[in-house]
Amino acid sequence: MFVRTESFGSFLKLYPIVSIIGCIHILLWLFFQLPIPAIQILFSLLDGYNAGIANGEFWRLITPIFLHIGFGHMFFNTISLILFAPALEKILKKLKFTVFYLSTGILANLATYLFEPLNYSHIGASGAIFGLFGVYLFMVYFRRGMIDQANSQIILSMLVIGLIMTFFNSNINIIAHIFGCIGGFVLAPLFIKKKGNFVHQTYYSPSSTARFSIKKISPKHIIWVIFGLLIVIGMFFRLS
Repeated sequence: MFVRTESFGSFLKLYPIVSIIGCIHILLWLFFQLPIPAIQILFSLLDGYNAGIANGEFWRLITPIFLHIGFGHMFFNTISLILFAPALEKILKKLKFTVFYLSTGILANLATYLFEPLNYSHIGASGAIFGLFGVYLFMVYFRRGMIDQANSQIILSMLVIGLIMTFFNSNINIIAHIFGCIGGFVLAPLFIKKKGNFVHQTYYSPSSTARFSIKKISPKHIIWVIFGLLIVIGMFFRLS
């Protein structure tokens, strides 16, 4: 479920929305690295500045989801997206996944506006990424036919580590993490219906005829789990 076996081309074809969001992360980060004053002014008009939202600049509830301040910030967010979002795009399909992802990010940013002071400013996709953890947590407890025990343990481990690490860095937007997760959990029943049995589905990679079942655990799975944990730890030390 969280092990990537696709080639680069296959990944783009199978998960177009995740691929587009990842590209937006990278392209916007590169664009805002240009040492041009007008570009830096534009950046200041797109971040999650609470005073701006209070003055009616409501686009600031959406645009921070795609912005990042440094390479590490962008890298860990994008890798987390690549690891954890494809399974949900597969389940929800393109439109519903897009709506869900943006909704959890907006809820996280709205909570940040409500609970942080007016001079508070933030950027990053962490709220939306925590929304992914929220919907998977809902699946673990209320849609058990859609996720097996091994992947349930992965989700719970990642979430616990993520929530712990959230409080270890003063630069992290704690409100966005918590309410992104809550938002994902609360919105999940609207998107995840009681039908199908995701555990027993088998996936085929267009580049290979080999079958991959998410019920099987192999050394490759263990390596990816360890890699995912490292990514999560890095993400929560760097995200804002």
